[in-house]
Amino acid sequence: MEEEKEKESGADVVRSLIEMVNEISLISEYRCTVKKQYCNLARRLKLLIPLFEEIRDTKELVVPEETVEALKSLREALESAKELLRFGCQGSKIYLVLEREQIMNKFYEVTAQLEQALNGISYENLDISDEVKEQVELVLAQFRRAKGRVDTPDVELHEDLSSLYNKSNDAETDPAVLRRLADKLQLMGIADLTQESLALHEMVDASGGDPGESIEKMSMLLKKIKDFVQTENPNIEASAGEKGNPPSCSGQVSSDKNSKAPVIPVDFRCPISLELMKDPVIVSTGQTYERACIEKWLDAGHGTCPKTQQILANTVLTPNYVLRSLIAQWCEANGIEPPKRPSSTRPSKTTSACSPAERTKIEILLRKLTSNNPEDQRSAAGEIRLLAKRNADNRVAIAEAGAIPLLVGLLLTPDSRTQEHAVTALLNLSICEDNKASIISSGAVPGIVHVLKKGSMEARENAAATLFSLSVVDENKITIGASGAIPPLVTLLSEGTQRGKKDAATALFNLCIFQGNKGKAVRAGVVPTLMRLLTEPGGGMVDEALAILAILASHAEGKASIGSAEAVPVLVEVIGSGSPRNRENAAAVLVHLCAGDHQHHLAEAKELGVMGPLVDLAQTGTERGKRKAAQLLERMNRFVEQQKQAQVLAEAQAQAQQSQPQPSSTVNSDDS
Repeated sequence: MEEEKEKESGADVVRSLIEMVNEISLISEYRCTVKKQYCNLARRLKLLIPLFEEIRDTKELVVPEETVEALKSLREALESAKELLRFGCQGSKIYLVLEREQIMNKFYEVTAQLEQALNGISYENLDISDEVKEQVELVLAQFRRAKGRVDTPDVELHEDLSSLYNKSNDAETDPAVLRRLADKLQLMGIADLTQESLALHEMVDASGGDPGESIEKMSMLLKKIKDFVQTENPNIEASAGEKGNPPSCSGQVSSDKNSKAPVIPVDFRCPISLELMKDPVIVSTGQTYERACIEKWLDAGHGTCPKTQQILANTVLTPNYVLRSLIAQWCEANGIEPPKRPSSTRPSKTTSACSPAERTKIEILLRKLTSNNPEDQRSAAGEIRLLAKRNADNRVAIAEAGAIPLLVGLLLTPDSRTQEHAVTALLNLSICEDNKASIISSGAVPGIVHVLKKGSMEARENAAATLFSLSVVDENKITIGASGAIPPLVTLLSEGTQRGKKDAATALFNLCIFQGNKGKAVRAGVVPTLMRLLTEPGGGMVDEALAILAILASHAEGKASIGSAEAVPVLVEVIGSGSPRNRENAAAVLVHLCAGDHQHHLAEAKELGVMGPLVDLAQTGTERGKRKAAQLLERMNRFVEQQKQAQVLAEAQAQAQQSQPQPSSTVNSDDS
């Protein structure tokens, strides 16, 4: 009976192997950048079908236990191959180009896993024909060759995509580059563009919590390509059912029978309602929900996270700005009107928490703010500053009482102490998310910039911190950048106290996430200031300086300014001896500097001994650091090979010249 059980177990495994290869056979139309390798892999796997069928059809065979285990290992390898091939069919085309090294490493890893699993099967224990054995040997030989073969990537495609990082606006982007990208990536139609957008957003979970580095940049690239394609062909959306029904108010996307509704990515659906989120918020467990849904859950008396059932440490709801931005981008890419953020229907707990006596006190302070007596204004602004710092209840109550416009008016007062109290009160009030919009709509930004330029050092520091707090909201980055805030922030970064430098750096970092602000920062002279902070003994600003440089290096002006600031020696030193995060950022800057035709930076880095630290970073760094190190090593190796070829050519030319007979010169004796 035991042998019968083993035979059945072996039969089950073989059946699952056949099903898996059949599923792989259904995967087709691989992305052009991996088509050759993935088609070859799928073809080799299909050649294993006769092996599995002969094992299945052998009625009297008892499959030994060790062979069953070997077949299970092969099944695991086939599962890995299936996932790899599925991504090659459905994954982001942009990702497959930019992360080619990672993709190919995974390909070689899966190939090695398959080879090892096939080698682990004892074929002498199986009653299979010689022809099938020869076919398996052929597949094994092909796997071995595939591991050692390195196909030449489309360098032009990779460089074209990378170059778009360096463009500050569409006007600077060469239309020929965009046309090449759209053509090579096969993103010429609305259906292709929509599929690429979906593929990118389905990778949100796989981004390691760092969408700023991966998904957002790729989404930016896709948007540039989409804008170009739509400009070239304004009627592109007409063929995609643009007259279809709009998405329903519930967040579901409706369609008619002639147009296929886009599938809403799982990450964009509220776990409670399963509908597209309009106002995603994060609870204390880290899970994200639609605000209205989680508010109803909490108001019903629940104290746990609906998804994880963990007890909530508090009931604070933090807006998920990154996800809201991704949802808006997805809606735009799919021709759907982005969901409007609804106002909260939940009664404000902070409003009810303020007693009538406290409200009366706030009203008295507001009357003092409008007084013509400078002493009253100063003392009232100081008290509001302290009240706003104390708790969230006060911040809501002060804003509801109408304090924000009055405080904004005091930003231009000649009394430096009152000015300091006013800007710090606005900083404390801005901690409340709803107050951010009120501060912006009250026209506070020009006044805050005035304080940043003219105020006392403490007032300037708090003005910078206020701009950072407000810039958390994406649209505010544009408003603040256009207000002239960046030059005085650079000045504070250069000459402020340690705290002032930190406040300025965090504000600049946040503002420069928006592409349009990068050029402003470079023209304000931020790069020389950052380089000085990098080399300042005991300055304590290395982390901030490198983080900002890593953002600016993706901009054409930033890259040029960093290159002319003789940054390579400093970057090489950090890659060799910095903290993990700093090594990662230094490598990211160097990747941008060495892109394109800037081989002199590669030569300088090589001369300074960067190869050893890069190899170490590629093995022991952060995930992003490993990727950047691998990119640099590939470019460095290519550069070294080009140098060798140039040297060989020069030596050959010199040798050819030496071997040529020299023309003899004759002297006519009569001329003497």
